[in-house]
Amino acid sequence: MRRVCLSIRQLGVLVVAGCILLGIPPIMVSAAPSPVYTHARGVALIDVESGRLLYSSNGDKPMKIASLTKIMTAIVAIEHGKLSDMVKTSVRAAGREGSSIYLKKGEEMSLQNMLYGLMLRSGNDAATAISEHVGGSEEGFVHMMNDKAQMLGLTNTQFMNPHGLDAEGHYSSANDLAKLTAYALKNPTFKAIVKTKVKTAPNPNDEWDYSWKNKNRMLTMYEGADGVKTGYTKQALRCLVSSATRNGQQLAVVTLNDGDDWLDHQKLLNWGFSNYPLSEVTHKGQPINGYPLAVGRTLLYPFAEGEKEELHSKLTLLDARTAAYSLGERGHLDWFLGEAKIGSTPVYEPQSARIRLPEHPASAMQRDTAETADAKPWKESFLHAYKLTLSTLFGGKEAAGW
Repeated sequence: MRRVCLSIRQLGVLVVAGCILLGIPPIMVSAAPSPVYTHARGVALIDVESGRLLYSSNGDKPMKIASLTKIMTAIVAIEHGKLSDMVKTSVRAAGREGSSIYLKKGEEMSLQNMLYGLMLRSGNDAATAISEHVGGSEEGFVHMMNDKAQMLGLTNTQFMNPHGLDAEGHYSSANDLAKLTAYALKNPTFKAIVKTKVKTAPNPNDEWDYSWKNKNRMLTMYEGADGVKTGYTKQALRCLVSSATRNGQQLAVVTLNDGDDWLDHQKLLNWGFSNYPLSEVTHKGQPINGYPLAVGRTLLYPFAEGEKEELHSKLTLLDARTAAYSLGERGHLDWFLGEAKIGSTPVYEPQSARIRLPEHPASAMQRDTAETADAKPWKESFLHAYKLTLSTLFGGKEAAGW
């Protein structure tokens, strides 16, 4: 992790610039968390809410990923398919080698139930049947998977099939899989499937229903565990993605080629929860000092001890002639940890407040350290924007709030 060395004076400037705008109290600076050891060749730990990578070792190294592939298969099928559709099993799907839910040629099952068989029992037959149904063909579906990877910015990922059996050119990285998992866990259907311990489904071939027990042992080994996928092939060896939620924070861990993955995942999750608790950066409705504006969205972020000293924000106001302004937005606050942008929140006029301007201009320090000599014309632009909007919307009358 990059650390910034500051003099007492420089630290004071950062703290005031980042905190005074919304009244955030200073926190004492502390050392970075101690590193954590694992047996894996590739490791990534991510905070699901913010998408922040908390830990990575060989995280960008492309590697074989076995059935972790099915995380992408599932989210693409959920987003592009209809869960109530009946999926018919082809000869190709029924004959797919490897782990299976034992579908028979011509057997029909709802896409929703087949997704449970895919994620709980890692059915390669289910992966093939799903890909043919949603993508028109397995090849067409793989194209959709790679398009999704590109859209998510997964630069060290390429799929050649929907099931994860070893194939030339089929790979991903721990960091990419962490980003994919954080994205997928925000989908309620995906989230519900991967946390399920046992699932039953109608079986047209026998008198009894299918009963699938989740292969992910973390669901019973770790308090708060809630997903996501196991994987193994002779070339990829043991691969695992797990997730857990504690105190409202969800973390996800990826390990590739790890001979002791169950223990390593517990260790990494404990490390993440202990060292990077999720904290509130700002909350919806929080007023902005010196302006008749309030934050429009709550922002949460995981900070190591002492990191909030590097937190600061920059307020940008919208031109009154823009469409966003006419819809109510007045600008946005960009939030930074050191030099890295960690999020953005829109700002609005408080719904219960009348439009009124401050009698005294806010200091440059209250607005942002980046504002200096151009502060006055910037404030005049702000005043002009309000006067123009009042004139346009209310015929020169004072706004009554909204």
